[in-house]
Amino acid sequence: MSDSLQLILEDTDGTQLQTSCTRVAVLWQGKELWIQQDGRGQLLIGVDVEEGDAEYANLLLRPLATNLVSLQLEMEPADMSDEDGEDGHVHGPDCNH
Repeated sequence: MSDSLQLILEDTDGTQLQTSCTRVAVLWQGKELWIQQDGRGQLLIGVDVEEGDAEYANLLLRPLATNLVSLQLEMEPADMSDEDGEDGHVHGPDCNH
């Protein structure tokens, strides 16, 4: 299975351009929303977080109809303190960020 995405880009007048890429990003609500295929037939969607961001992104996916879903981007405050309540959080495997 290929990890390449086949894209169809459409202008407002309906003109379509077909291309392919490994990853594609959409700027949405000031964040880069990345879409890529994982090589096993699954579509991965993630939001880039900049170093020093005080918020992190949650992506909420809700079914709307048989062939439609709603994707919502919510920003939540990031807990920037360590166990002692001091600033300087370091991301690790157990921080869930």
